[in-house]
Amino acid sequence: MATRTHFVFLMHPKEFKREKAGTGRLTHLCLSSSEIVMGAEFSRDARVQALIEDSANFPLLVYPGAEARNLSRGELSANEIGPRRLVVFLLDATWSGARKMLRLSPNLQALPRVMFTPQQGSRYIIKQQPQAGCLSTLEATHELLSALESSGLDSYVEPKQLLDLFARMQDHQIRCAADSTRAGYRHHPYKNGESLAPRYSVPGNRRRRYIKDLGTALVTKPTDAFTRSAGAPPTV
Repeated sequence: MATRTHFVFLMHPKEFKREKAGTGRLTHLCLSSSEIVMGAEFSRDARVQALIEDSANFPLLVYPGAEARNLSRGELSANEIGPRRLVVFLLDATWSGARKMLRLSPNLQALPRVMFTPQQGSRYIIKQQPQAGCLSTLEATHELLSALESSGLDSYVEPKQLLDLFARMQDHQIRCAADSTRAGYRHHPYKNGESLAPRYSVPGNRRRRYIKDLGTALVTKPTDAFTRSAGAPPTV
């Protein structure tokens, strides 16, 4: 799917090597104007720095913070971007990994930050969520594209593509887990029906280290990039 926005998935090495069905990788395969850059810090990454320094680009980081602009509320205008190409960086790592990646990358810290208000909660039913409101990278990108279109910054021509792929991936995982003859990391089937609803795996005290006053905004699950509502203090 073609987009005017260029998406850059900054993928932690552990996510890049171990998560073969990671939603960041699936999202990249769906978007013609996207790329994956692997690393734990990006201040010395030639590709990331080139994208940031290119005067033809308007780079942004999807990340929480009181200063982050909510695209769902039209807090970034086409007039401000002008003829430049919108380049969006998304961190793809665990919670602690994403915070460390940002802490080690002054060039990312200096980027303007954006977020959005999700239209729906997570559809991830085969992985536990750390907190209500968490989304996968694929879902976050879907919501981001929806917000960009509503702001007049992009055209989301096939809004079902990412979500349909996400559902197919999960259906495949469920079928494989139910097949007792199939070798794999999971040795028992997923539960059926309503028991597959999102669950929250991180204890309350630990969750509060990551998210303070989530409200109605978006934060992604571990292994995925994330944003949060305006007004809440940064967690980093």
